[in-house]
Amino acid sequence: MSPVARHVKPRVLEALGDTRIVVVQGARQVGKTTLVREIVGAKGGRLESFDDRLTARAASEDPIGFLSAAPDRLLAIDEVQRVPELILALKYVVDRDTRPGRFLVTGSANLLKLPAIEDSLAGRTESIELHGFSQGEIAGHAERFVDRLLTGERFADHRSDLHRRDYLERAVAGGYPEALTRTPGRRRDLWLDNYVNGIVRREADDVSNLQRIAELPLILRVLAARNSGELIVADVARETEIPARTLTPYLELLQTLYLTQHVPAWATNLAKRVVSRPKVSLLDSGLAARLINVSAQGASPDGNPHVAGGLLEGFVAGEIRRQLTWSEETARIGHFREQSAGEVDLVLETPDGRVAGIEVKSTAAPKAKDAKGLAYLRDRLGKRFVAGVILHTGTTAGAFGDRIAAVPMDVLWTT
Repeated sequence: MSPVARHVKPRVLEALGDTRIVVVQGARQVGKTTLVREIVGAKGGRLESFDDRLTARAASEDPIGFLSAAPDRLLAIDEVQRVPELILALKYVVDRDTRPGRFLVTGSANLLKLPAIEDSLAGRTESIELHGFSQGEIAGHAERFVDRLLTGERFADHRSDLHRRDYLERAVAGGYPEALTRTPGRRRDLWLDNYVNGIVRREADDVSNLQRIAELPLILRVLAARNSGELIVADVARETEIPARTLTPYLELLQTLYLTQHVPAWATNLAKRVVSRPKVSLLDSGLAARLINVSAQGASPDGNPHVAGGLLEGFVAGEIRRQLTWSEETARIGHFREQSAGEVDLVLETPDGRVAGIEVKSTAAPKAKDAKGLAYLRDRLGKRFVAGVILHTGTTAGAFGDRIAAVPMDVLWTT
């Protein structure tokens, strides 16, 4: 695979222009080091990695000296969470020299969710998420679906050559750069298996002292089997045989490690019976597929078609989250379900109150009932509701009423 341009790179460069510490964080093996190496090379900076034990030890023994060795150059530090002593030193150094763009650090955990780091870095950093490759990055195209949807576009003229099997193959492949270099099948499966085991052995231990870390792969498998479903802790506890009262910290750890994403329930007092539980899915749909041992063929109508819906919804949610890291529009993401009004898989809301809805269907021919939740939001929100789309696996788009359309799923990365 040729080098892939990361769409979030301009955001990192922009942040270095006015922020003292820029943090690029995301799961292990999503390309953080590669991106930072490019930026350091362009700026004539220095990159130090705490994957190297000697470098980590030097930083731990003299953190202020380590940070002050080249004060006039950008210093990039890879996997900063491995030397927690450096955090207070970073605070000390940047409080005494407030010039922007001094430090660029990466972490394979959400650093601002770690108690020892959150208070120290607050107000001094800009955090930018990096995920596995988006479909647009793989194709060499900068996606603008989120921006266009939130301005009211409904993509009624969109056409596609892809079919359900094509979308499932993309979902099953996922976005981890290294995994995508492997031949689909056994070679890629082995990489994903080793990835999960490596996360448990190293990354989780770096940021947590929980006692049952070895059970994280089991929790992940249970969540993958329920991909994009509402999080019912009691059910997960029953299937993992981990008491519900102790399960929550493990679910939070999976989020901190960028392995899962929670999509919170969205509501503005629209109805009294709005479901308040979040949905949870794996951030990489390829990892989700591997954990439940399913291929694109296995999720076909001739195999186990019931897993296709959750897999494709998680795939779409991951693509939307990726786009939100570089889109011009800023939006919060949620989901909506009310017992009589229907549901909307993803709801995007901008700071000025505009709302767009996305419903994901594995069918090639969505029906009018699939727009029920979107129509409910439109009717209750009025002008605040700018657009709703039903993303499906067919080849043509069509109108489903005022401000609502059914559109082939590849509109996510071809617009």
